Amino acid sequence: MDGQSRKWMILVATIWIQAFTGTNFDFSAYSSNLKSVLGISQVQLNYLSVASDLGKTLGWSSGLALLYLPLSLVLFMASLLGLVGYGFQWLVINNFISLPYFVVFLFCLMAGCSICWFNTVCFVLCIRNFPVNRPLALALTTSFNGVSPTLYTLAANSISSSSSSLYLLLNAILPLLSSFAALVPILRHPPTYQLPPEAARRDSVVFLVLNILALLTGLYLLLLSSVSSVASTARLLFGGALLLLILPLCIPGIVYAREWACRIIHSTFTLQGWGFNLVDVDDLELHKELISRENNGNVDWSDGERLSWCERLLMGDQLVVLGEEHSVKMLVCRVDFWLYYLAYFWGATVGLVYSNNLGQITQSLGFDSTKTTLVAVYSAFSFFGRLLAAAPDFIRGKVYFARTGWLAIALTPTPLAFLLLATASGEVTLHASTALIGLSSGFIFAAAVSVTSELFGPNSMGVNHNILITNIPLGSLLYGSLAAVVYDANAKSSPCAQAPLREEVVCMGKRCYMDTFVWWGCISMAGLVISLLLFLRTKPVYDRFERNRIMTQPF
Repeated sequence: MDGQSRKWMILVATIWIQAFTGTNFDFSAYSSNLKSVLGISQVQLNYLSVASDLGKTLGWSSGLALLYLPLSLVLFMASLLGLVGYGFQWLVINNFISLPYFVVFLFCLMAGCSICWFNTVCFVLCIRNFPVNRPLALALTTSFNGVSPTLYTLAANSISSSSSSLYLLLNAILPLLSSFAALVPILRHPPTYQLPPEAARRDSVVFLVLNILALLTGLYLLLLSSVSSVASTARLLFGGALLLLILPLCIPGIVYAREWACRIIHSTFTLQGWGFNLVDVDDLELHKELISRENNGNVDWSDGERLSWCERLLMGDQLVVLGEEHSVKMLVCRVDFWLYYLAYFWGATVGLVYSNNLGQITQSLGFDSTKTTLVAVYSAFSFFGRLLAAAPDFIRGKVYFARTGWLAIALTPTPLAFLLLATASGEVTLHASTALIGLSSGFIFAAAVSVTSELFGPNSMGVNHNILITNIPLGSLLYGSLAAVVYDANAKSSPCAQAPLREEVVCMGKRCYMDTFVWWGCISMAGLVISLLLFLRTKPVYDRFERNRIMTQPF
C-alpha cells in the first residue's frame, strides 16, 4: 500500500512539473518586447523562435545524462538550464545588461533544451512507475504541458498585469520551484513489482477520475483566465488553480480507502472492452505470431512492376504487422514513415509556428491588449486536444477506428481555421481560429507517440520519435521565415518605444499576415491529404490487428 501511494504522489509531482514547464507556448507573450529591445527584424525574431525549437533536437543529451546521473540531479540540471536561458533574456528585455544577438540566440537554445530535459524526466518517471498503464500516465501528464501559459498569465497578472517581460522571469523561476516541490516524492521512489489484475483495474478507475479532474482544471483555466486582469482577482484564481493541481493527491487515497466501492463499480460498470491501451505489448506479440501463420496466403506487393504508380503509393511496401521494430535504416526506407513525417510536418508543425507568431499577429491586427489572452486560448485548447487524444482508448469497445484515421480527423480543423483567418477579420474570428488550431495541434502532439509506437515498434519508439520531431525546428525555420518575409515586406520603420535611438520594423493591418495565412492553409490542406493517404495504407493492418485481438479475447 505504501508503494502504491508513493507512485501516485510521483504522478502528481510529474503533473506539477509539466504544468509549469510548458514555457515554449508563451514565446508570443514577450516576443514583441524582445524584438523591440534588440532592434531586430521579424526574420531575426523568427530565428530566436527556431533556436527554442532546436532545443528539441538535443533531447538525446538528457537520455545520456540519465545513464550516468541520478534522476533528481537531471531534474535540477533542467531547472538550471531554464534559469540561465530565460533569466538572461529577462535581464536583456529590462535593459539591465546588453548582449549581442548571437548570445541571445544561444540563451534561447538553452531554454528550449531545458524543456526537453524536463519532458524526458517526466517520461522516465511514468514509465518506471506505471508499466501496465504507461500510455494513460503519459497522456495525462503531458496534457498539463498545455496549461502552462494560462498559469503563467494568472501568476503574472497577480503581480503586475502591465509587464510582458514578467513572463520571462516566471519562466526562469517557477520550473525551479516546481522541481523543489516534486523532489520529495521522486526521492521516495516506490519499489517496482508486477501488479495483480485487481490492482491494475483499480488503477484504471483512478486514471479515469484523474482525467475528469484534468478536464475540469482546463475548463476552469479557460473560462476564468479572461477575467484575471485585476491583480486581486488574478491572485484568487491562481490560488484556485494551485488547489486544483494539488487535489489529485486525494483521489488515489479515496479510491484505495474504499475498495468495496471499487468492487461495486467494477461489477456494475465493467471496464473490459474499453481498452485503455489501444495497442498492448502482449497483444502486439500475439498479433505478430498470428500474422506469421497466415502470411503465406497474402499477396506480395513488393513486385513494383505489377503495380501502377497510384497503386504503388497506396499498396506498395505496406506494413504487414503492427509493432514490428524498425531500425533507423528500415525506418527511412518506409513509405509510411515519410507519409507520417509529411503529415506531421505539414499539419501540427504549422500550428506550432502559428502559436510562435501570435504576438505579432495580435499586434498587427490591433488587438495587442488581448495578446496574453489569445496565448492562453491556444494553450488551453491544446490541453483539451491532448486529453482528447486518449478518447480512442476509452471508446475502443464501442467504436474502433485506426489511430491514423483519428490523426487525419484531428488535422481537419487547421486548414479551416486558416481559411477563416484569411477571409474574415475581427477578434472573435481570431479567437475561434486560434482555438481550432490549438485543439488540432494538441491532439496530434499527444497521439503521435502512440502512432510511432504502433507503426514502427514500441521498443524503438524513443529513437524513431526523435527522428520524427526533427520536422519541428525545420518547420519553425521554413514557415516562420515565410511569415517573417511577408511581415517585413509590408512593415514600416518607426522609433522604438523602449530604445528611442533605435528604429523597429512594425507592420499594422490585415496585409501583414494575409498571404501567410493562405500559404499556411494550403500547406495544412496538403498535410490533411497526406494523412488520409497514410490512413488508407495502414487501415488494413489496423483492421487485421483488431480482428485477431477479438478472436483471441476470452469470453
